[in-house]
Amino acid sequence: MTQKSGTVISIPWDQPATMIDLDGKAPLIGTVRDCAVHFALYKPHAQAQARVLLTQPVHREGRPTRTWLLEPGEIAALVARMRSEAN
Repeated sequence: MTQKSGTVISIPWDQPATMIDLDGKAPLIGTVRDCAVHFALYKPHAQAQARVLLTQPVHREGRPTRTWLLEPGEIAALVARMRSEAN
């Protein structure tokens, strides 16, 4: 697998993470992979509300500082990575 430094693609699957949503449902505490699997199962409305809180911040292009929170589009990129690795 090719990893791009400084992107969400470089986040290890086994990094502890918490999936939260803006609707106030109970968080999912697990790994980045667990969060990606659950995100893939969510309906579009729930996906739009989902965020992943990381235990280690990640650098991202266009941002001057590292961030701890992944937005829905970034979580979707992790789902795409997970699916490509499965094939």
